[in-house]
Amino acid sequence: MSKIIVCRCEDVTLSELERALALGYRDLESVKRHTAFGTGYCQGKQCVALCAAYLAAHGGAVGEAPFTPRPPTRPVPLAHLAALAREEGEEP
Repeated sequence: MSKIIVCRCEDVTLSELERALALGYRDLESVKRHTAFGTGYCQGKQCVALCAAYLAAHGGAVGEAPFTPRPPTRPVPLAHLAALAREEGEEP
């Protein structure tokens, strides 16, 4: 069977969703915590609808608010933080 990707950011496959359902995870939040879908760079914008539809089609629960959104983050170089301190007149 070919690898069917449902979350490109976190490389979550359809077989991982199937396995999560087989283990008893029945809502988006618990499936997200088990598989990590929706936690990548897009924060679920690309995969949450597909995963919700899959859950609904296979007896899972899909609520109004699919899961707790979190703002995307990127690493910040220390040099940028040091520059902010210098702008405020502090010694780095």
